[in-house]
Amino acid sequence: MKTKRSISSQLLASIMVNAVYAMVNYPIVLVSTILAPFSLLIVITFVSKGALIPVAIGGALIMTMVSSGTSMQQDLSHLKNDFKVQDMVVSSPAKAWIYLLGMSISEIIYSIPALAVLVVLAALYIHTNIIGYLAITAVLLIMFTFASSLGFLLSTLSSDIVQSWAFSGIVSTILSALPPVYYPITYIPLPFQYLAYLSPATYAAEIVQNITGLTSFSHSTILVDWVVIIIITLIITFLAVKKSKWRED
Repeated sequence: MKTKRSISSQLLASIMVNAVYAMVNYPIVLVSTILAPFSLLIVITFVSKGALIPVAIGGALIMTMVSSGTSMQQDLSHLKNDFKVQDMVVSSPAKAWIYLLGMSISEIIYSIPALAVLVVLAALYIHTNIIGYLAITAVLLIMFTFASSLGFLLSTLSSDIVQSWAFSGIVSTILSALPPVYYPITYIPLPFQYLAYLSPATYAAEIVQNITGLTSFSHSTILVDWVVIIIITLIITFLAVKKSKWRED
């Protein structure tokens, strides 16, 4: 019982420090979480004359989860290098996985406004059965786990917030801007489609797009998509927990 209370208090501390404090004192951070996914959603909707609304909504959900996860890199780097919060956590009995989980939950709390609107839009425009909605939810959780683990890993290796910004820009471009999450991959000329598959977001997008019914992939392709995002997420999560620079030797 004491251990459970300790874990709960450590998780709550992470949420209070990284999410609640910023949301209460700097509500402008909530606006920033909405602008990126909704700006692309609106553009794709206008360009496609509404034909790609379900696909774009699915892409906005994926982008929101990925952005929430990767943004943890900047938050952790800021807390680590500027306020030395991680030094205090490291010197405490807290484990790396508890710190990672608490900070991950705080990033989800940041994204609640955007997610709430997108969920409503998904209910209106993405017509599928309960299995389809559960599959979309599973994809989003897997992508968030991948992105937050990657963000945590990079933040522990970063020695300065400026360096963290550089990492964040590269990661965001690779995971959010380049992959065809807002439109089908068939819209990309064939020689360049192979580059899109360098991002796990492409595999996640194919699963979600297949569920929307506007694009169709073979069962073997969807199976490969699931296997890829699960394996990559497990590898990155393992590295984040076991190989990150958590305690000095």
